[in-house]
Amino acid sequence: MELLSILIGAMLINNIVLMQFLGLCSFFGVSTNMKSVVGMGFAVIVVMTLAAAITYPIYYGILIPLEITYIDTIAFILVIASLVQLTELVIKRVSQSLYKSLGVYLPLIASNCAVLGVALTNVSTQVSFAEAMMFAIGSGLGFTLVIIAFTAIRMRLNAAQVPKAMKGMPIALVTAGLMALAFMGLAGII
Repeated sequence: MELLSILIGAMLINNIVLMQFLGLCSFFGVSTNMKSVVGMGFAVIVVMTLAAAITYPIYYGILIPLEITYIDTIAFILVIASLVQLTELVIKRVSQSLYKSLGVYLPLIASNCAVLGVALTNVSTQVSFAEAMMFAIGSGLGFTLVIIAFTAIRMRLNAAQVPKAMKGMPIALVTAGLMALAFMGLAGII
């Protein structure tokens, strides 16, 4: 039951994008095409989950015993960059159209601070491996949920009569802010 609470909490209540403001580059950059967003969401879930599964044992099995925990950020970035390269190769081989539609944003998962944020949160909060995995999966699902909802709203706003001064990024920022407020209302469910 506690693992389910962690999953739902990471997905909805402590959403990595709307509550912690991590991963905003790809959030705003990719959210114009639904196909790209679904692909990006899936890629982030995979990379975030694998990164958590690899960085957790590296931290507790190597960095702590060798007393070199101060290099955790560098070690985690190397792991994440490697995973992103692997994910990029798989997507390029499996779906050339998705690879082209994601464009520059696919390699940006490597610099996506949401992925690094989850890895660092897992080791700084001293949770078990199962809890770390649930947090990573929940964070990835939350990222995907929010970016899909945001893209749907953004596509609808592109077709709407929006004042000229608010077109583009201004209305996107207002929309993201309103979504963050809506997700704050979920804080009491767990």
